[in-house]
Amino acid sequence: MDAQLKRGILDVCVLAAIKNEDSYGYKIIKDVSPFLELSESTLYTILKRLEEAKMLVTRSVEHNGRLRKYYHITNNGLARIEEFKEEFKEMMTVYKFICKEDIDD
Repeated sequence: MDAQLKRGILDVCVLAAIKNEDSYGYKIIKDVSPFLELSESTLYTILKRLEEAKMLVTRSVEHNGRLRKYYHITNNGLARIEEFKEEFKEMMTVYKFICKEDIDD
């Protein structure tokens, strides 16, 4: 898969993982892992990028004597998910066109 395309998909998957509730790194990886492989180092790079883009914000909470960073999606992050859905519809139209020859054969 094209690196830029994969990067965009990973970003949206991380946003989707925190869409309904705030979450932390390990749980995000656990939630995403049934659908795609995501390493811890890749996740934290994505989280930093999304925070810089103001698509999520963080807060720290003490858990078992240690600080745990929780991630919360912003309106920008929610908008990015919606943009991706529209982009994906376009990609599926192109995919169907490309595969049409396979079906017609």
